[in-house]
Amino acid sequence: MTLPHLDAAAIARLLGPADAADAVEAALRDGLDPETGPPRTGVPVPAGELLLMPATTKDFAGVKIAGVAPGNPARGLPRITGSYLLLDGATLQPVALLDGPALTSLRTPAVSAVAIRHLAVPDASHLVLFGAGPQAYGHLAAALAVRPLTRLTVVARRPEPAQALVAHARRLGLDAVSGGPDAVAEADLVICCTTARTPLFDGGSIAGHTTVVAVGSHEPTARETDTALVTRATVVVEARSAALREAGDILVPIAEGAYRPEDLAGTLADLVEGRLRPEAGRPRFFKGTGMAWQDLAVAAEIFRASKAT
Repeated sequence: MTLPHLDAAAIARLLGPADAADAVEAALRDGLDPETGPPRTGVPVPAGELLLMPATTKDFAGVKIAGVAPGNPARGLPRITGSYLLLDGATLQPVALLDGPALTSLRTPAVSAVAIRHLAVPDASHLVLFGAGPQAYGHLAAALAVRPLTRLTVVARRPEPAQALVAHARRLGLDAVSGGPDAVAEADLVICCTTARTPLFDGGSIAGHTTVVAVGSHEPTARETDTALVTRATVVVEARSAALREAGDILVPIAEGAYRPEDLAGTLADLVEGRLRPEAGRPRFFKGTGMAWQDLAVAAEIFRASKAT
């Protein structure tokens, strides 16, 4: 039997951002424990880094093989490469091969959308978006799916990609402009999906009702947000184990002595199950590093949708 290949076009056709977020929530409501998931394995290679991310449930198993090639954009190629192999949970027989970058571009925003659903104020209208790559487009779509956005400020290093994203947002009906980091002071929602290794903005300028989402790094020494934000905010992570292993946004403030692991307010599962509610008047901060169970939850839902068509 030929293994079905679900390419980027098929993934986009079969599952939208809201449905992907529902799949992530459903996995948590069904009792999946992110704390027990195997860590990603990173292997240095000449072109960059090779990441292996396995996960399993009773119905499915899967593994994402992703390449991170920093030199690719200069060649006109994607920075993130790879594939996802989905297996039957009972027999471990392969059932589908999915485009890895397309899955990641859907999965990561879906996880952020779950956090935004539970953390952002219901009438959040102004999004400040750091980054202008594939994750920025995916996060814009995901945020639009869960909040009534009307304004967008794009903050990016290069003007051409920023203007392209602004034009895309205007076609969606948003009042969109390119701006600078100071725009966060007027934001209801801030999303960071960049390759930055140092903070992108002053966390002290974030308003008390604002939600910040940072997903650009899974390295313990790299961060998109500063210590001021972390110490002010209600901080939510995918899993404590993953955050304390990989999240530089959390680990750097801990290393500075300004934050403690026990200061973490909770996890996505706590939000979904209603065990955690954001504190009024205090910024909300979700830090995501990306976990293998999320890929599996979304890949399985894509596969189910493919079988239903």
